[in-house]
Amino acid sequence: MDEDLIIAAINDEIERLQQVRTLLSGVNSVTSATEEVIPDQEAAKRRRVSPTARKRMADAQRKRWAAVKGKAVTVASAEIAENEAPAKKAAAKKRTLSPAARKRIAEAQRKRWAAAKVANSMAAKKAAKKAPGKKPAAAKKAPAKAVAKAVKKAAAKKAVAKSAKKASATKKAAAVSNTVAPAKATEAVPF
Repeated sequence: MDEDLIIAAINDEIERLQQVRTLLSGVNSVTSATEEVIPDQEAAKRRRVSPTARKRMADAQRKRWAAVKGKAVTVASAEIAENEAPAKKAAAKKRTLSPAARKRIAEAQRKRWAAAKVANSMAAKKAAKKAPGKKPAAAKKAPAKAVAKAVKKAAAKKAVAKSAKKASATKKAAAVSNTVAPAKATEAVPF
């Protein structure tokens, strides 16, 4: 039973490899018919440009490159020169605003500026109302935790200083007493 499964798996793998080989070599009869149709479809989708249009595009590109390089180029095509002449005439004619139109625009701009100025002054007044007169700047207070910590630290230092003072006082007293009275024998303490 196991041998049959292994042989079936090998046959499947052989079929897959044969399909890959035919795809790579391009010999398969089923796909060759469809492959012939695809290039024609792609050619139909491609945009075709007439020779005159190609010439105009080439001349325009040459003119752009000349402008970049700073050289003057004569236009090779008379058609392009004729087509550009009306465009140049249209560009040469400059449109101007009438004095009445200029006056209307200026008045509208002044109104906008006045409205903006009023809005800014209102915002400044609101801000002044929110923040009443400031007091002179005082030193910032430390946070409560930091203050409590500093107080404890100072108290600990005082306690250490007091105990050191007492210890030194007792040492002096002991030293004075040792000089006056003979030292007592200490008893051995069993462990």
